[in-house]
Amino acid sequence: MPQELRDNPEVLYGAALALLIVILLTPAVGGMARLLGVVDAPEGRRLNLNPVPRLGGLAIFFGIFVPALAFLDLGRETRGVLLGAAVATTVGAIDDFRRLPAAQKLVGQVIAAAIPTWFGVWIDRFTFPGLGIQELPEWVGVPVTIVWIVAIMNMVNFLDGLDGLAAGVCGIAGATFCVIALSLGKPDPAILSAVVAGACIGFLRHNFYPARIFMGDSGALVLGFVLAAVSIQGLLKTASTIVLFLPLMVLAVPILDTSFVVARRLKNREKLYLPDQAHLHHRFLRRGFTQRRAAATMWAWCATLAAAALATRFIPFRKGGDWHLWETLWAGAIGLVALGFSVYVVYLLEIVKLANPRIRRQEREAREQKSA
Repeated sequence: MPQELRDNPEVLYGAALALLIVILLTPAVGGMARLLGVVDAPEGRRLNLNPVPRLGGLAIFFGIFVPALAFLDLGRETRGVLLGAAVATTVGAIDDFRRLPAAQKLVGQVIAAAIPTWFGVWIDRFTFPGLGIQELPEWVGVPVTIVWIVAIMNMVNFLDGLDGLAAGVCGIAGATFCVIALSLGKPDPAILSAVVAGACIGFLRHNFYPARIFMGDSGALVLGFVLAAVSIQGLLKTASTIVLFLPLMVLAVPILDTSFVVARRLKNREKLYLPDQAHLHHRFLRRGFTQRRAAATMWAWCATLAAAALATRFIPFRKGGDWHLWETLWAGAIGLVALGFSVYVVYLLEIVKLANPRIRRQEREAREQKSA
């Protein structure tokens, strides 16, 4: 990997420039949001005790857009991703201003997700164990790509309910995607992933508890959009079998969070798009975690899953069709750490709840408050 970095120094330059832009621009965006009244007041399901400006996503967008213009080859695919990111940010910013109806917001997300497919960024092939390389016709690959991008945009948006949580998870995902894309010889997705990581780290300077600004939908949608797009550019469109599963591992935390919430709402026949306090981070808080500890715990969970993805990619445990003992043990150990952390989270959020009447009562009161 050091050799790949020496060959592509733009990865580090882009990340550093993104970090600097977001650190410097975010306070100005926060001041503008206060002047415009785009502020989250303490109420209902919100965790902030004081009014906090939204629209931090505008700083994140420019932190991504400017380094992309400076360091990326502005070919057809890159232009499609950047144009789609601009549309995703615009949709999110409008929602931050005036709370778009769910249907209008979804239409905007679909338009943003469709743009890169027009520029050639769509899943046209993949490799699946036992089946080999599978070519996808455009009428299948394009809709699948749009669904994937829209899903990740909303998953990141759902995750953005705790100071610093979404920025930290997206930063870890961006750094992981960067390393994997570099190893696959795909410098442009690697640079864009590094830029996302730098922008997220810069935003944490202002967003970690106690947050002075929220990224809002403008930030959550653009981060989800770019991560979904680069996972297609840099990972999914490859001849490597195992790489097909890496985006699912790296983005497992927002995927699992959204899956649990959607399953619960379907079970209780609730509307899928209404906010509530059933997300994983809310449940951590009801277990007595502070916001800092809850966010750090979910970052650590995401990091263990990212480490498992990197181990799967870089440790040659089955090189040349033969299993190698020590490499297999190393990869297995890292995988067990990720699995153990996941089991710990399930134990903490589910088993502990069953054994503690106070926690069960809090869960019941949260559901009653939502239905009131």
